[in-house]
Amino acid sequence: MKKIFYIAFIVLLATSFSKKTFAQDGKSAFDFLKLPYSARASAMGGTNISVIENDPSLVFQNPGLLGPEMNMGLNISYLMYIADVNAASAIFTKAAGERGAWGLGVNYLDYGNIKETTVENIILGDVSLKDIGVNIFYAHDITERIRGGVTGKFIYSSWGEYSSIGLGVDLGLNYYNPDHDFSLGLTAKNLGGQLTAYIEERSPMPWNIQLGMTKRLPHAPIRFSVTANHLNNWETYNLIGEKDPFMKSLIKRFIFAVDLIPSDNLWLTVGYNVKTSEDMALEAGNKMGGLSGGAGIRISSFEVSAAIARYHPAATSFMVSITNFFGK
Repeated sequence: MKKIFYIAFIVLLATSFSKKTFAQDGKSAFDFLKLPYSARASAMGGTNISVIENDPSLVFQNPGLLGPEMNMGLNISYLMYIADVNAASAIFTKAAGERGAWGLGVNYLDYGNIKETTVENIILGDVSLKDIGVNIFYAHDITERIRGGVTGKFIYSSWGEYSSIGLGVDLGLNYYNPDHDFSLGLTAKNLGGQLTAYIEERSPMPWNIQLGMTKRLPHAPIRFSVTANHLNNWETYNLIGEKDPFMKSLIKRFIFAVDLIPSDNLWLTVGYNVKTSEDMALEAGNKMGGLSGGAGIRISSFEVSAAIARYHPAATSFMVSITNFFGK
């Protein structure tokens, strides 16, 4: 099992660095895969691949977070995104022996209906735009502290009369030291490609390499997370299309989060996504842009969590997740 994970990481990472799979922001297919699909992740800045919690929705972030402790877990999440765009996800997880686990999940994005018109501005009717991903997860404990996971994705996108089908893979590793409550995560996401294009030319997947760490203070109910995002592409640009200098590109990689965990049944989180704050800034600034926050409460095996994220003064999202573990 160790050899399988090591070989898969080496082969797929090497393949993903080819020019055919390289993509900058806005030039890739299936961008709906970038959404958090987890209220906890949304509250933590939109991405977190290292936080250790018994929350099946975090498996969308890093399959290396899946484990037998999530046996018979079900999570359903709903995201009210920008304008009339809505997203939803569901995931079921089950233990596979003492060291492994598998899961089935689906994520869905509905862009709402838009008017279809001719060049003469004649309205022909409404057009429906939808994306859907079907996911199969598997994870296994490589050692007592290192866990590896893989996600296989079947992707279907329908934009009016145009459609596309794709296949993708996420690879994830997680190191967790319970003695120091320290976790380190590494992912390579959305490796793969389109099987059929919307028109003729195929677009690359929104592949992404991420590195993250989470540490809880030894004598306080406070936990810090730092996630480095888009490590496969160091080029970023400002609002007028100019390439950012190296230091600014570096700063845009990071997502920060702070958890307050007063008990095992309650959590509060604040996150900050630097890239969102910078990229979504208006001429007058971007007050509160990139900030997010959320909370969750657990009663027995049932948990409800919610998150709010602000992108810029005219765009705020709200997300809610419900989790239950059957048989507990």
